[in-house]
Amino acid sequence: MMDSPTDKYRLIRSILIKILILNLIVSFAKIGYGGFTNTLSMESDGYHSLFDGISNIIGIFGIQIASKPPDRSHPYGHQKYESLASVFIAVLLFIVAVQIISKSVDRFISPSTPEITFLSFVVMIITIAVNLFVTIYEKREGDKLKSDILIADSMHTRSDIYVSISVIAGLLAVKGGYPLIDPIIAVIISLFIIRAAINIIKSSSKTLCDESRIDEDIICNIAFEVDGVMECHQIRTRGTKGEYYIDLHIEVDPKMPVDKAHGISHQVSDRIKQYIEGVKDVVVHTEPYEKQD
Repeated sequence: MMDSPTDKYRLIRSILIKILILNLIVSFAKIGYGGFTNTLSMESDGYHSLFDGISNIIGIFGIQIASKPPDRSHPYGHQKYESLASVFIAVLLFIVAVQIISKSVDRFISPSTPEITFLSFVVMIITIAVNLFVTIYEKREGDKLKSDILIADSMHTRSDIYVSISVIAGLLAVKGGYPLIDPIIAVIISLFIIRAAINIIKSSSKTLCDESRIDEDIICNIAFEVDGVMECHQIRTRGTKGEYYIDLHIEVDPKMPVDKAHGISHQVSDRIKQYIEGVKDVVVHTEPYEKQD
């Protein structure tokens, strides 16, 4: 268990640096050999992986900002910068998808046959193995640390595996005498990239747009377990994974002394933090009970 949010972000940053190194090795291998053999699909896949590396760099900077403690200007902390960095990753994915489509169109207009060798298949198989390791490792650590940036990046890397498999299929087709399969596969790669970008934006927008994070009934059921709570309503939840903020109103006996009502609100807050993992803060508004008709 981590001692503080700073420890968490230090771990995330360390993971991103390790993955950055692996992504750069994979991307340079595919870009270099794809360019040498004039294989557009392999080269495009390499640029896809290169943007993985760039996204890691953005993620490292995003984590650096998100790890800052709350201050007067940011009383809720800086955690949303992590989700914002994820959106920048998605934007980069859209850019590289457009570039790949543009190169594919040029290949259709001016056809050329790439040189497919045994080493082409070796490079692709090795990079698939590396990406498989990265996506499993990153997703596991992202779930453990409740990190939007690691989960988003693992989704991106997972798409790399499917893309690389399609590249191998394209290499086989080109080897069999169908050179136009190469740019077609490149277009398919761009669609995978666009799909990954959309999924990242959907996931990050839940945090950035303060989407409700926890079911209201769960919170009310916990509040009702505290003796003296007669009603529960106006529940609001927001935040990132592992950093949830909750507001709710409870009603108590109007004849109850203020100090006792105040104590009940603290019990509700403590109980919610105990039973719901990842709750950072709970604000309980205490009101006199009004019987509903």
